Amino acid sequence: MTPRIAVIGAGSFGKNHLRVIHQSKDADLSGVLDLDPLRAAEVAAPYSARVFASLDELAANSDAAVVATPTVTHAEIGCALMARGLDVLIEKPIGHTPEAGRALLESARQNDRVLQVGHLERFNPAVIALSKVITQPLFFEIHRMSEFSPRCLDVDVVLDLMIHDLDVVLSLTGETPEEIRAAGVHILSDRVDIANVRLQFPSGCVANLTASRVSTERVRKLRLFQPHEYISVDYGRQDGVRFRVNTTGAPTASAPPIDFAQLPVVKSEPLQLELENFFECIVTRAAPRVTGEHGLAALEAACAILDRIEMHAQLVARTLGTA
Repeated sequence: MTPRIAVIGAGSFGKNHLRVIHQSKDADLSGVLDLDPLRAAEVAAPYSARVFASLDELAANSDAAVVATPTVTHAEIGCALMARGLDVLIEKPIGHTPEAGRALLESARQNDRVLQVGHLERFNPAVIALSKVITQPLFFEIHRMSEFSPRCLDVDVVLDLMIHDLDVVLSLTGETPEEIRAAGVHILSDRVDIANVRLQFPSGCVANLTASRVSTERVRKLRLFQPHEYISVDYGRQDGVRFRVNTTGAPTASAPPIDFAQLPVVKSEPLQLELENFFECIVTRAAPRVTGEHGLAALEAACAILDRIEMHAQLVARTLGTA
């Protein structure tokens, strides 16, 4: 079976999905659907892809769909697709509220559909390599900075950028944070544009995360400390290094006090790996690497962070006498 895949949403993410699906040997691009038929026709033209006029037409000609639409529409579109028998890959975040995320999970369960969430960094080869050398994470320091773009101003920077790293940390720790401290600032939009968060987990692991969409440079870095080891990962370069303390005995020329090694990263396009995982799950009915449950966990953590940011803002306002 070669699954027929449609793309809903002809924006920047949708265009990338169209390109990768068209290039794949494991799936066929069935077409594209967008509220703006002219924009849909424009992005479909390079691939001679069909432009659908409705969800019903799309469902009649597809086995699965990628939902790359504004976050507030994810639940409505995703549930409608699964009710029509399609498997779904939804761009992150899974929804604009936890209730929306839970609605998608329930629809997937009721209709026995594959539901995958597009947390792309989970398919970053450097993150894949990191996941293979995790022992006992003790401390994370993560920075994700971007230059300002009006592309995702329908959500705060936490749901736009930081949620990538939240998903990575949750997957590497296997835990839900028990304490959250956060602060955020509105700068160029009416939503939070820069945020700093401290998460503490039941195991004692602590994660400090900073995300900004008003930076002068693009930064995507994760640093991890675990017993006798420090690992640094650059998401953008898809590389990582390990610094390990020699605990086997007295240092020698062949066994220095600190060992340095590159992570064994096999570079590839994360979106291609993500879609290959989706295509495989459509055929085998296996659970995807990033399930709806994973997407909901990341969204719930992000919403809890936004609540703490609001509490911090109210505290600052009271201190300044502006509340």
